[in-house]
Amino acid sequence: MTSNTNTLERDRGILIVLSGPSGVGKGTVCSALRKISPELVYSVSTTTRKPREGEVEGVNYFFKSKDQFEQLIASDEMLEYAEYVGNYYGTPRRFVEETLASGKDVILEIEVQGALKVKEKFPEATFIFLIPPSLAELENRIVTRGTETNDIIRSRMSVAVDEIRLMRHYDYGIVNDEVHKACSKIQAILMAEHCKCDRILPRLEQWIGE
Repeated sequence: MTSNTNTLERDRGILIVLSGPSGVGKGTVCSALRKISPELVYSVSTTTRKPREGEVEGVNYFFKSKDQFEQLIASDEMLEYAEYVGNYYGTPRRFVEETLASGKDVILEIEVQGALKVKEKFPEATFIFLIPPSLAELENRIVTRGTETNDIIRSRMSVAVDEIRLMRHYDYGIVNDEVHKACSKIQAILMAEHCKCDRILPRLEQWIGE
């Protein structure tokens, strides 16, 4: 019976889309989540922005030139893409589709624009919005990076306010005040999603038919 239950819940992987405003801590939460849930497959995004200190090609992002990225768009190799503060960000299509079909869960850590595009193609995905404890704390996190100019910081804060208004398009909202708490909530959401009847019933009906 246990084997049948696992088969029901894991027949197809779940696509989790985690996003939120720049500086909210998406990367930090994803990094911590991968350590405690190694079975969760992380889809590395592609971007045209310059690598930050400590970022590794193929681990944090696939770093491309603008021309290279636009070639990927033209050949329909991106699941989604968006331009954010002068740079492209996007998700390779084939990797995500093949991983889900194999029964593994995939998490996408992407910007809000990209998340809304994924929702158009994968409405069955689970969308989680990471919320800052406050706008003041969000600005402090961006400033602490030490990688942006004052003009870029102001631009990011303006965009952040607009993005927070888009949270109504998501399934869940999680305040990122403590990383381990945010991770625990994501794990709970994933467990609940696997137990939803509309995910289990098609396989169960197939069993009954057999």
